[in-house]
Formats: sequence, structure tokens, C-alpha cells
Amino acid sequence: MSELAHQSPLAGAAAPQGLAVSLREITGQGMIDLRGHTADGAFMSAARSVLGADLPTRPRTSVAQGDVTVLWLSVDQWLILCPRTKAGELLGGLRGALKGIHSLAVDVSDMRAIIRVEGEGSREILMKGTSLDLLSGKYAPGACRRMRFAEIAALLHVVEENAFDIYVFRSYAHYAWEFLCATA
Repeated sequence: MSELAHQSPLAGAAAPQGLAVSLREITGQGMIDLRGHTADGAFMSAARSVLGADLPTRPRTSVAQGDVTVLWLSVDQWLILCPRTKAGELLGGLRGALKGIHSLAVDVSDMRAIIRVEGEGSREILMKGTSLDLLSGKYAPGACRRMRFAEIAALLHVVEENAFDIYVFRSYAHYAWEFLCATA
């Protein structure tokens, strides 16, 4: 029987030389979409027991515990990031702990491409594709938010002061990559 093989949406894409920042695709990332109600103590407790940390409840924030990071997406939705090799185990743990609790946990690891924009001037380059004011001080490490980027739906995660992950649906990965290469 043949094995399933993951292929990156940007396989073979390389950033041109001479860019003002570093661009690279983040591969090997597992992603789990989690939905539930923060007012449900059983839901919050079950998620904490599996993730080892409380789900972030403040808008546009994230929490990290070991190799697991949880991004707040909305009042009832989170994106859980972990190594791809750990996603199945983590998903199974969440589904087991959440059994009988109104919730949803789905592996969406193949849904998005992640492009890392890194280096001095990253904020200015990203602002060429979005109306967000990334210089305002609202976007410190750990911040995350959905946005329009180069006219497509995207998710921004501030990894470090000058390192940003842009999550785009895989069908738009080449478009986002080319936009970033042209503007950087």
C-alpha cells in the first residue's frame, strides 16, 4: 500500500537574491482547528488537560507551551500549531478529552501555507499588502490576527519583533509568495 506524502504548496519556490528581508516557507507544521465555548468550563478544562496551557481568550493573542502554540482566531475558535508528526496524537487527545462536550477539533494541516517574513524592515514590507499599521505598537511578539493581505484572506502571527508568519490558503500560496518577492 502506498504511503500518503505531504507536498508543500510552495515546493521548489525559492526567494530571489537581494531581497530586503528573508522569505521562506515553514514546512512540517501541524495545524488543528478547535472550536468551543469559553463559558463552558468542561470545554476549557478538557482543552487545558491536553494542551498543557489555557486557551487564549483575549482577542488577537497566542499562548505557547513547549512545541505547541495556540492562536486565538475568534471568541470560539483557535488554531493549534504543533509539529506535523504530533498532530494526529494531539487531535486524538483533544477528541478523547472533549467527548460529549459541544466542540469541534479538525486536522487542517494541509489547508494553509505558512510564509515566514524575517528581518529588519519586515513590518514595512508587510504593510504594502495590508491596511494594518504594523508600526503602531499593537503587534508585539505573540500577537495574531486575521487580515486581508494583497487582497486575499490571511492570518498574521508575530513570532518575534522582526519575524512574522503569514498563513494563506494553499491555493493562494504562490500568489502570496510572488507578491512578497516583488515587494521585498
